[in-house]
Amino acid sequence: MKLYQLIYSDYAKYKKYGSNFWVIIFLTQGFWATFQYRIANYCFRKVKWKPLKFILFIPLFFWQKIIEITTGISMPASASIGHSFYIGHFGGIILNANTCIGVNCNISQGVTIGISGLNEKRGVPVIGNNVYIGANSVVAGKITVEDNVVIGACSFVNTNVTSNSVCLGVPAVKISENSSKGYI
Repeated sequence: MKLYQLIYSDYAKYKKYGSNFWVIIFLTQGFWATFQYRIANYCFRKVKWKPLKFILFIPLFFWQKIIEITTGISMPASASIGHSFYIGHFGGIILNANTCIGVNCNISQGVTIGISGLNEKRGVPVIGNNVYIGANSVVAGKITVEDNVVIGACSFVNTNVTSNSVCLGVPAVKISENSSKGYI
């Protein structure tokens, strides 16, 4: 997708949840962070000439820091996030620089997606499509969270999660196969 299509798909997702244009643009911190991420990620992926990339990334770096300070949301430019991404609430969201998230995903406040594990199991999760990650959850390690998954609030996920699962707990365990339909 082109940059404007990605931004519009994120905007449309916020609109789906009942916000109007003015609220999304001026009052929705999750959209601010996603908008900044989309522009920085586009420059990260598309600009190949190193001197130009360096010049572009100076203001983008400061813009990212301002967004992190004002919203509490850290989304590095090198992360890979699919279209229609939605951040439900303000603050406390940390994504590792190598994070890979599929399309049409929702995350809530306090979510951390990061590196964990030892030796060959050390790494960052790969999150599939249509995944909902509840408030204050941690997803860490070289794992795969497949499509249509719900991770309940305050859960710690450090093992692979199969499609259509609902996981909850510390450490998270599969409690049903009701999928994320209705959550996304």
